[in-house]
Amino acid sequence: MDVLLTGGAGFIGSAVASRLLADGHAVRVLDALLPAVHPGGPDRVDLPEGVEFVHGDVRDEAVVERALDGVDAVCHQAAMVGLGLDLGDAPDYVACNDLGTAVLLAAMDRAGVHDLVLAGSMVVYGEGRYRCPEHGDVAPGPRVVAELDAGRFEPPCPHCGAALAPWLTTEDAPADPRNVYAATKLAQEHLAAAWARACGGRVLTLRYHNVYGPGMPRDTPYAGVASLFRSALARGEAPAVFEDGRQRRDFVHVGDVAAANSAALRALAGRPPGSARAFNVGSGEVRTVGEMAAALARAHGGPAPVVTGRYRLGDVRHVTADSSRLRAELGWRPEVGFAAGMAAFAVAPLRGDGQSE
Repeated sequence: MDVLLTGGAGFIGSAVASRLLADGHAVRVLDALLPAVHPGGPDRVDLPEGVEFVHGDVRDEAVVERALDGVDAVCHQAAMVGLGLDLGDAPDYVACNDLGTAVLLAAMDRAGVHDLVLAGSMVVYGEGRYRCPEHGDVAPGPRVVAELDAGRFEPPCPHCGAALAPWLTTEDAPADPRNVYAATKLAQEHLAAAWARACGGRVLTLRYHNVYGPGMPRDTPYAGVASLFRSALARGEAPAVFEDGRQRRDFVHVGDVAAANSAALRALAGRPPGSARAFNVGSGEVRTVGEMAAALARAHGGPAPVVTGRYRLGDVRHVTADSSRLRAELGWRPEVGFAAGMAAFAVAPLRGDGQSE
C-alpha cells in the first residue's frame, strides 16, 4: 500500500514510518518541521531509509494535493500537541489541528483517497471513568482551584461528595475535553467522521494514551510528562512530580503505537464506506505518574523524584484505557511492558536541541 504519513518526522510519526516500511508499505512523509519540534530544520530530519520526504504544511492545499498523488491511504499524525502554555496558544492549536485536518480531508476527497487512520488522543475524555458507591458511574465536575490549592486532588462524587473509584475508560465514554488541545483533537474526529459520511470514506481513529519511548522531544512545555522527567534526569535534576504523584495513567510504548497504526491500515479495507470507529491504544497496565518518575530515576541512576504539590488546571486526575476493542477487532497486542519500557527509555536519546546522550 502507498501511504501518506503526515507529521511523519515527529516522535510518533517517525516510529510509524519505520513500522510501515517494515510491514511492506511505501511511505511518503509530509511534515512542516515546526521549529518547536524540529529546531534543526530540514537539514536535521532523520527518517528511515526508503521514506520519501515532502517538506510542507498540511494547511497548504497545493502541497497536500501533490503529496496525495498516487496514494492509497493516509495516516494523519500531524498535530500541535500538549496542553500549551496558556489560552493564547488556542489559535495555533486550532489552525494546526483543525484547519490542517479540514484541508487534508478536502484534498483527499478531490484525489479520490478514501482511507484514513487518524491519530486521536485520550484527552477527548477529559476525566476518565469513575464510580460512586451510591450513584454508580458518574462524571466529576470541573476541578476547583480552592480544592487543588488545599492539596485535595481526588474528584468527589458530584451528587453526594463521596470518594470515587477510578475505572478503565471505554471508547463509548462521553467526550469532555478540558483544555484547548483536547477540544481540537475532538474536532478532528468530528471532521473526519463528517468527511467519511459525505465522501464514502473509511476512518479508524486511534486514541493514544500516554505515549513514551526513544526520540521524544527534549525540554519543551509541549512534551509529555515522560519526556519532562527524562529531560530533568539528563540534566542531573530530580523529576518534579505534580500534585501528589498518584494520578493514574496508561503509559504505552511508541513501538506499540506504531504497530497499532499498521494494524489499522490493514483493517481499513474491511470497513464499510462512510464509517468511522475509534479505538483506545493503551498498554493495559495502570500506573501512577509517581511510579513512572521513580522507575525512570532508578534506571537512569539519577536523583529520586520530588513531589511538588503543584498542578495545572487543564490536567485531569485519572484517565486509563480499556483497549479491548483494539485487541478484539484489529488483533493488536502491546509488546513492551512498563518495567522493560521505562528501563530502556531511561537511557534512550531524546530529540530536540542537537545534543546526544
